[in-house]
Amino acid sequence: MKKIQAETLGFVPQKDIVYNKLLPYADKLDNESNDILARIKGNLGRAVQLRELWPGVLFWTRKLSTYLRLYGRKFSKEDHVLFVKLLYELVTIPNLEISMMQSFARLLINLLKKKELLSQDDLELPWRPLYELYEKILYSKTEHLGLNWFPNSVENVLKTLVKSCRLYFPVSATQEMLDEWRPLLCPFDVTMQKAISYFELFLPTILPPELHHKGFKLWFDELMGLWVSVQNLPSWEGSLVNLFARLANNNIGYVNWDPYIPKIFTRVLRSFNLPVGTSQMVVPRYMTNSYDIGHVVLWISSMLGGAENPAQKQLNGLFSSIASFYHPSNNGRWLVKLMKLLQRLPASVVRRLHRERYKKPCWITPIPTSHRLTDDDVTHFVESMKQPVLMAMFSKTGSMDAAQALQNLALMRPELVIPPVLEKTYPAMETLTEPHQLTATLSCMIGMARSLLSGGHHYPEGPAHVLPLLMRALPGVDPNDFSKCMITFQFIATFTTLVPLVDCSSALHEQNDLTEMERELCSASAEFEDFVLQFMDRCFALIDSSTLEQTREETETEKMTHLETLVELGLSSTFSTILTQCSMEIFQVALEKVFNFATSNIFETRVAGRMVADMCRAAAKCHPAESLKRFVPHCCSAIIHITANEDVLNEEELDKELLWNLQLLSEVTRVDGGKLLPYRTQLVQILQLTLRLRCKQGYTLACNLLHHILRSTALTYPTDYCSVPGGFTQPLSHYLPIKDWGRPGNLWDLQIQWHVPSAEEMAFVFYVLDLLLQPELTRLQRYAQGQQDMSRDDVLQSLSIVQHCLLGAGGMLPPLDGTPVSDAGIPTDDSRENYREAICKVMRQLLHYILEHSEDDTKSLFSIIKIINDLMHFRGSHKHEFDSRWKSFALVKKSMENRLHGKKQHIRALLIDRVLLQHEIRKLLVEGFEYKTIHQDLLRDLLRLSTSTYSQVRSKAQSVLFTALSTYNFCCRDITPRVLELLEPTLTDVSQQQLKGALYCLLGNHGGVCLANLHDWDCISVTWPAMVRSGLSPAMSLEKPSIVRLFDDLADKIHRQYETVGIDFTVPESALEVGRKITDSASPPPLMGPPSDQEQEAGHALQQARNMEAVQRYEKLVTDLLECLDDRDLPWKFEHMAIGFLSLLLRDDHPLPTRAVLFFVRSLNHDALIVRKVAISAVAGILKQLKRPRKKVAVTPSDISKQPGLVAGDRPGNDWLLYHADSLPRTQEDWDNFRFVEKTHWGYYCWPKKLLLYAPIKEQPKDLSPEEMKESELIIYNHFSNPAFINQLVSFLSLEDRKGKDKFNPRRFCLFKGLFRNYSDAFLPVLKPHMERLAGDSHESTQRCVAEIIAGLVRGSKHWSFSQVEALWQFLIPLMRTALSNITVETYTDWGTCVATACESRDPRKLHWLLDLLMECPLSGEGGSFVDACHLYVLQGGLAQQEWRVSELLHRLLTYLEPKLTQVYKNVRERIGSVLTYIFMIDVALPNTGPTKSPRIAEFTQRVVTCLKPLLEGDEEIQNHVVEENGVGEQDERTQAIKLLKTVLKWLMASAGRSFTSPVPQQLQLLPLLFKIAPVENDDSYDELKRDARTCLSLMSQGLLYPEQIPLVLRMAGSSSWHARFSVLTYLQIMVFYNLFTILSNKQAVQNIRALVISLLEDEQLEVREMAATTLSGFLQCNFLTMDVSMQTHFEALCKTRLPKKRKRDLGSVVDTIPSVDLVRRHAGVLGLSACVLSSPYDVPTWMPQLLMDLSAHLNDTQPIEMTVKKTLSNFRRTHHDNWLEHKQQFTDDQLVVLTDLLVSPCYYA
Repeated sequence: MKKIQAETLGFVPQKDIVYNKLLPYADKLDNESNDILARIKGNLGRAVQLRELWPGVLFWTRKLSTYLRLYGRKFSKEDHVLFVKLLYELVTIPNLEISMMQSFARLLINLLKKKELLSQDDLELPWRPLYELYEKILYSKTEHLGLNWFPNSVENVLKTLVKSCRLYFPVSATQEMLDEWRPLLCPFDVTMQKAISYFELFLPTILPPELHHKGFKLWFDELMGLWVSVQNLPSWEGSLVNLFARLANNNIGYVNWDPYIPKIFTRVLRSFNLPVGTSQMVVPRYMTNSYDIGHVVLWISSMLGGAENPAQKQLNGLFSSIASFYHPSNNGRWLVKLMKLLQRLPASVVRRLHRERYKKPCWITPIPTSHRLTDDDVTHFVESMKQPVLMAMFSKTGSMDAAQALQNLALMRPELVIPPVLEKTYPAMETLTEPHQLTATLSCMIGMARSLLSGGHHYPEGPAHVLPLLMRALPGVDPNDFSKCMITFQFIATFTTLVPLVDCSSALHEQNDLTEMERELCSASAEFEDFVLQFMDRCFALIDSSTLEQTREETETEKMTHLETLVELGLSSTFSTILTQCSMEIFQVALEKVFNFATSNIFETRVAGRMVADMCRAAAKCHPAESLKRFVPHCCSAIIHITANEDVLNEEELDKELLWNLQLLSEVTRVDGGKLLPYRTQLVQILQLTLRLRCKQGYTLACNLLHHILRSTALTYPTDYCSVPGGFTQPLSHYLPIKDWGRPGNLWDLQIQWHVPSAEEMAFVFYVLDLLLQPELTRLQRYAQGQQDMSRDDVLQSLSIVQHCLLGAGGMLPPLDGTPVSDAGIPTDDSRENYREAICKVMRQLLHYILEHSEDDTKSLFSIIKIINDLMHFRGSHKHEFDSRWKSFALVKKSMENRLHGKKQHIRALLIDRVLLQHEIRKLLVEGFEYKTIHQDLLRDLLRLSTSTYSQVRSKAQSVLFTALSTYNFCCRDITPRVLELLEPTLTDVSQQQLKGALYCLLGNHGGVCLANLHDWDCISVTWPAMVRSGLSPAMSLEKPSIVRLFDDLADKIHRQYETVGIDFTVPESALEVGRKITDSASPPPLMGPPSDQEQEAGHALQQARNMEAVQRYEKLVTDLLECLDDRDLPWKFEHMAIGFLSLLLRDDHPLPTRAVLFFVRSLNHDALIVRKVAISAVAGILKQLKRPRKKVAVTPSDISKQPGLVAGDRPGNDWLLYHADSLPRTQEDWDNFRFVEKTHWGYYCWPKKLLLYAPIKEQPKDLSPEEMKESELIIYNHFSNPAFINQLVSFLSLEDRKGKDKFNPRRFCLFKGLFRNYSDAFLPVLKPHMERLAGDSHESTQRCVAEIIAGLVRGSKHWSFSQVEALWQFLIPLMRTALSNITVETYTDWGTCVATACESRDPRKLHWLLDLLMECPLSGEGGSFVDACHLYVLQGGLAQQEWRVSELLHRLLTYLEPKLTQVYKNVRERIGSVLTYIFMIDVALPNTGPTKSPRIAEFTQRVVTCLKPLLEGDEEIQNHVVEENGVGEQDERTQAIKLLKTVLKWLMASAGRSFTSPVPQQLQLLPLLFKIAPVENDDSYDELKRDARTCLSLMSQGLLYPEQIPLVLRMAGSSSWHARFSVLTYLQIMVFYNLFTILSNKQAVQNIRALVISLLEDEQLEVREMAATTLSGFLQCNFLTMDVSMQTHFEALCKTRLPKKRKRDLGSVVDTIPSVDLVRRHAGVLGLSACVLSSPYDVPTWMPQLLMDLSAHLNDTQPIEMTVKKTLSNFRRTHHDNWLEHKQQFTDDQLVVLTDLLVSPCYYA
């Protein structure tokens, strides 16, 4: 096959679409595709060499994407590589307009999709251009200033592009990337997130094993070490997980994960955020930063297998620990994640199995045999998932996830999964009370249908279930329960598609070589006939109950409701599936039955009639000859009989019988056209009789009949969909249908039966058109010329006939005006009249006549609009119909595909459907969309309709117009001027309706073309000014809310969708090279050769001219908008709109024209706030454009500091970067020679190869004097030097905007930063007095204003000379002292932001003045506790920005704070807590990191613990008895310690959310203390100390522990206070669950925990005992501990402890309150048993019945035992009540008797 094809084509295609070979005209396609490919290659190569990006390259790359859709990758490998290289060149053109970049990128992604086609030897792509593109767009330096506008989709497109290309990065890429991004790995900085996400996206992970040392081995240990050492889920941890998952998936068997597996599973379990334990608080960052389930699943499925299969053991643990969360009674935000895990994990394993066993080998290294999944591995996997999936079937989120999981599990191990589901399905079919069970089980069965039927050697008894299931499903066809009805239809359809309904029982006597199973199936198949007939009875009942009279009163609507249409669809498709699969004998019986039902009743035509007609149509479609023989003569004679009476033709209301017969006839004619021809005379006679009926309902049905007859004869379509080619007509001796149960179609031998119109049928079509269409067109033409009168109803009737003729024969009529571009296998006959042209001509005349004379005839206009739409677009199928069919095809394919074997093993009907879709997509795409004059006329007509008087006409016409606009090339530029005419202010005769219509035309529809915003200077430069000017149009009125809303929507849409339009269309030389190669390539040779040298010269010149022109257009647009703004009469709304447009036009590659600069600077003092806001952003952007480049020099840091190996963190090599008080630059000379490094991350982890630093000041450009400035600079200089201007500006900036909502405004900060950066200190003198005045005023808005100016000043002074800087600080420091002493509740956050912004990315040695100011005793106590807390806050803002470079200051601060930790005031304590977090944040235990020079937690904790000694030693209750004032004199140590503890708790709470590592061992020493303090009851009235202690415990218990920290925790547990013992238990519950696999991998720890819990069961304190029981039950439930014999015997022994006899007490003596030791032990035993019973709430394990019996013996013991037993039993009853029928099976009869006694409450009156 391939060889023959390669000879016709001249090359071996990479991979073409296989369905094309099955089309009826397949033999023509090779030549056709070669033509198109030659055309594309020639024109594309030529366009690139002529440097014509637009329209040439863009147009032909679009043609290439269409080619991919039609023929797949049908080109040679050489061409494939050339196309990829060309597009790579185009995508990475610097400064390319974004919209072009995206369209090239999408095509490139598509070309690289099938990675097996191009190996790494065929193609290599550099990585750096992509990185530069990504960096420029995603981390754009100018986007926030409004100099660049990117669409939202750009991020995803770029990510996908990198993912597609990274396969082909060169081998050296990994090392280069590490060198590039390692220096960014500073964990305190935002660059960390950036570096890790770059690693995740770019690092190549597919390399041949011999190159692994140049691939992942370079970074694996380093990044894995980083991941393992991070405990508190920073935002970048997710990216690391994604990277590891991809690595694991691409290199199964080459990476050893075993040492990490417990850690991996622990973290996966933590990332679900499951609620456990009794008092848990959730850390918010765990919610936002949790892992992506898709990647987790990939990672797990890649680690399975191998020797011992350790991952599977952990996976068993994972599922058994979370299994109970899947029970339907549980619900929460975490459920969605768990369901996703369930749904995706089996799919991922199936994908892996497919790759290992069935996929065609390609160049990618296969998985080594040692690591492939064995059959045992698969079985273990399926078993571990079975339990949770069966629970999740009935989940609250619906059964879809479970059904998909089951579908994939059944592919692997049907014998394990299907039987339990069947066990649930059969009872569900019987139940009447719980219909949701039926829907859930049936949807799961649908997914498993193919696995059930194919049976195979694992599960041979599968097929035997088919008939019982089908028969029991029938009652589901129930008119009263809609969802049940739909799922039953789906279920029956699914099963019957897979099973031939043939009675094979006679084969039992004829053939004797059948297996036992086959004999069983043969005898069962006798029931098929019964099934079909019963199904039909059910359907007839359903139809009877839904006739229109029954369901609604006459007065209501007569259309079908949404639900009824769905039922109709379900019914007709299921019935047609059943009939398709029937044998001829069963079909005959069914046909007889449906014929009798249809002809013996008369149905109304709206609801029931449609359903019956659908059933008849289904019958006719399956076997047209037999069915037509029954139906056509019957209907025809009935119709002729009734219409024999002349009066009928003019009646308004027709006889029901006539309507019903017409409807029936119109549906049964939708069959294979060749079979209709024998009845043509009768059918034409009926049409002539009925098309001119007066009654609308009557002639509509007749039109349908006409449409169906034409369509059946004129279209190309397949005629059989049976699951076996050739149907089931052969005798049983030759062919036994039961062998074909569940058999997929064979793509290489489909034997499709096509209907292709024959000459006879074509003659018939044109005969009908001549007979029926011609006279209508003549009448309408005469009416339009005013020669003949017609009533409106007559016009409508004629139009209806025209429209249905067009719909029926549209596939045969050639397109409008001009030859078709290529032949899509649709015969058109040129010798006959082209009715499309004729209709078009008449319609245009008629339209103009109606618009002139009777514009209110809207119904005719609607009809004409529809006809125009079909004239332009209809070639036998509509696009929207095609799209919905494509979608439903994809859905069915997904629900029935076999992902394990792959290779397109779908069922035959589905494959045929796909071939038909391929035929239709050709009709939709191959026809040329060239824009011809006739289209132009039609579009103008549509535009006239879109702006007419009636709103419905307008909206219908607009939607057709938008479809046309997005179809034809280049028509938008033609139509836009006509729309804009209507907005022209000079026209006086435009009505409001026309204006509204025009605005809607500009707005466009959702997702379509928006004329107001085409990315093209030609369009924008006319539409934007026109829209602004329309404010002056007389039709425009701001009183009319609909018009105002339209303008708002337009402005809004433009702002949302605007992307910066390019003004530089330069094509680089490298792209020209590839273009040359394409024009020189062979097979197929390009249509035209390369351009000559002169043409290339001309192309170069044209490119320059084009760039020039773009710049001119841009400047003209700005000037036009400014001129509109000069008009005094323009309403304010339009003024704001124009200013908005102007603000979109700032760019980073071309300065704004000076006139606009002047406008924006003046607008800073505009009256309207909204204008001022836009102006502030704009001026900040303009200043960025005017920024002058600074000179940089490259230094090699390793010269400054030598260091061996990779050591991160503080080290001698980066000591020169740190802040040292003794070596600060305090003189001019020091300052000039100092090496400042501004960015904080440089040097922390490792040095870059070259570090760019600013050259010394003397080499930098000097400050400009006004004489040297450019015009724009001068405008700004003059305004800002003008005191009056500044005066006004500052008064505006210090106004309040929204009271209480205002924040420090980064836009204003950018404005001031720009001013001081570009003009250094030129404006200080004018601003100083204002700043002094503002700083002294304690109002919120004035303080905020001065903070914004100061932050801008400090950041803007980056390059000032030493003298300027020194003068600046002499002015600023007293100013800030004043301001900070005036600090208030409203402003302290603004000052914090101000200082943090000022310190961001600045060398601390440049800011030493500021840092010294902040460090002056922050806790002075002057101004009260509030001012102290604020000072600390501001200081923290500054130091946190400096991160690791100010260790000296952090030490100073800690020394200063330590004596003050016993502060009394709560707000100061909280602030100190969070400052401590920042002080210690630098002390991280990351791999390869040296010990830090900053303060260390260990030493600090040591000191704290010493001070807390008095609390640790005493046993008495710790009360909070501190007086809230600084009392005179020394308080005792104990009181001091309590105060200290409060602050330390605040610190622990703050660090849980912020630092990278959880509390380290030293902090764990505080645990005993916390256990003592934490309150037991959940009561909020406790004082702050206890609440904080409880919060800390909860947060610490969720922390991730390193294995070596676990023994430490357990040591803390023995304590004398029962509160402490109680808290230990609540802590353990959460800690164990959140570190499950880490602890399980440490056997000793498990033993210790078990011993601890069991010993606490015998605690003297009742609360502790009960909590221990709860804890134990939880541990058993998540399978941390297992219920073994030793545990059971231990508890049973305890239970048997004898209680002492009750002493006869004297009446009135005190009751004995202290429980005896015996009672405690006995209670412990009972509690233990109760814990075991409650640990399995949803099932009954084998040991449970015995334990319940043991418990029941204690029902009458003394309290508290009796209480425990009662609680246990009532809980058991509550949780097992739902499925009691199943659970009963586990008990013996005697046990049941006892249980029933216990569980049924005794009667009170007995």
